[in-house]
Amino acid sequence: MMTKDRWMDLGYLMVGSLFLALAINLVLSPNQLVAGGANGLAIILEKKFHSSLALTLYAINIPLLILSFVALGKEVGMKTILGSLIYPFFVGLTSFLPPLTSDPILSSIFGGVLAGLGLGLVFRGNASTGGTATIAQVINKFAKIPLGIAVFLIDGIIILSAGFVFNFDKVLFALICLFVISRVIDLVQVGGKPSKNILIISDKMTEVEAALLSKMEVGVTRIPITGGFDKNEKEMLMCVIPENKYHAVSECVLEIDSTSFLTVMPAQEVLGRGFSLAR
Repeated sequence: MMTKDRWMDLGYLMVGSLFLALAINLVLSPNQLVAGGANGLAIILEKKFHSSLALTLYAINIPLLILSFVALGKEVGMKTILGSLIYPFFVGLTSFLPPLTSDPILSSIFGGVLAGLGLGLVFRGNASTGGTATIAQVINKFAKIPLGIAVFLIDGIIILSAGFVFNFDKVLFALICLFVISRVIDLVQVGGKPSKNILIISDKMTEVEAALLSKMEVGVTRIPITGGFDKNEKEMLMCVIPENKYHAVSECVLEIDSTSFLTVMPAQEVLGRGFSLAR
């Protein structure tokens, strides 16, 4: 039965696959940017043998899906299989579109943005477009090499091989593109609502806490601490807030106690009431 969450995941997979296809047809393939994975391998084979990108991706993904069933068991999700079939379809469907740019710097940046957006949406839908990640999983299972290292080795070999097919400048631009892809994926995964985690130590803790709860309307948590110099037992307030409230909150605290000690750090992802849940 298709629940609302499953429809959402399917939507993320479809839209993400479309963005990924646009990235490879509009930017990556025309500019020969090999940013690792099955996409990079398909671009290399296209250049070397003048093959179709869509057919090459099918030729890569289908054997890898069979390998995953044989080597990794039948736990392979249907969304991964679906992604492995939908993504090459979108690549073939958008293959007539003209290149977005021929500038190598712009290609590295905007190709990374499009590909990162596509992959981020696919991952947000708890899916995958298949590809060389399957090989990494097999290596991880049988050679006991950590998954991150396995992925790095495979993508590294593909990117370096581009230097033999194209030139070394293409490898350097591909590394820029790969960095942009990773940053955009992170942004899509955690959403566009950055937050900050503030730790507050004050001699007027009760007044500060009351102001944050009533005036600023933000939640606080009291944490027992011990002073390193005087060994006194005291409490520290922890407050996680949306980034746009930071200046108002810090000014509120300092107005009450100008000698307050504040430590501010980014909160990469915040889940729970007031953030991912309604108050």
